Amino acid sequence: MSRVLLLGASGFLGRHIHAVLAPHLPVRALARRECDLAAIGLPQLTALIAQERPDVVVLAAGRIVGSGHDFVQAHVVTTAKLIEAMASAVPGRRLIRIGSAAEYGAVPPGVAVDETYAGVPVGEYGISHLAATRLADLAGAADRIDVLVLRVFNPVGPGMPPGNVLCRATALISTAVATGAADIEVGLHDTYRDFVDVRDVAAAVLAAVRCGPRPERIFNVGSGRAVATRDVVRLLADIAGFTGEIRDGSFAPDAGRSAAVPWMCADIARSSRVLGWEPAYDLAASLTALWWADGELGPVRTLIGSRSGGPAR
Repeated sequence: MSRVLLLGASGFLGRHIHAVLAPHLPVRALARRECDLAAIGLPQLTALIAQERPDVVVLAAGRIVGSGHDFVQAHVVTTAKLIEAMASAVPGRRLIRIGSAAEYGAVPPGVAVDETYAGVPVGEYGISHLAATRLADLAGAADRIDVLVLRVFNPVGPGMPPGNVLCRATALISTAVATGAADIEVGLHDTYRDFVDVRDVAAAVLAAVRCGPRPERIFNVGSGRAVATRDVVRLLADIAGFTGEIRDGSFAPDAGRSAAVPWMCADIARSSRVLGWEPAYDLAASLTALWWADGELGPVRTLIGSRSGGPAR
């Protein structure tokens, strides 16, 4: 049975990955406060890996906001450091890196992008993820460690971080329903995205832990379906029982990056064929889980549930 070391266990993806892995495998889960990959020195990280002796290391740490320097530190430097530590302490063991669809950059509308697409990222976030993936891929090709990179598209579900458009929409819709507002303003470009349930992402990690030897090292993790962002927000509103108008409003600071990639859709054939993984949750189920999740907005949604017939807690 593979022993797993999960880094970034306190993040949005990390918490769900831990929840899925723990019933099946021995998992040592480390949050950032316990192991800050950006701050820890290489000797200390190597010693940690040597002490834990994992069969698989899952790298779920990273960041979604910040400067170019922040992204390079969070993705490139940490990946390079972890490769060196693993190659020294546990050579040949498996590293599963959580990558991003942002590595592809702009994709022609209507195309379901596969892992062979030569991506040209549009900003520092995507560039840093692509550079980290390339480092991991090279380490795998050189047989220093065994590498799998999961390129996650737009994860959605309970515990989404602030700043995400669906998290912003959830807060606005909650307030609107609670106060009886007739409309809300959300900054929405005419974009299409591939939304994948965070629980399906976690299941893909479990599949990657369990899969045997294979020549492929990069795998898309998405739903295989592109949906207009406007339609997703409308569906979320319908689930919440909000029937008012959704108007264009001010955009978030990263809106320009989003607008530069009007279309994104994953080809998940390789993940299905090699990992034996396919998404299990549809978008409505994902948004329902997001809406009814416990958290900061929980008390508001409990009140809403009593008015709209939804599940009250």
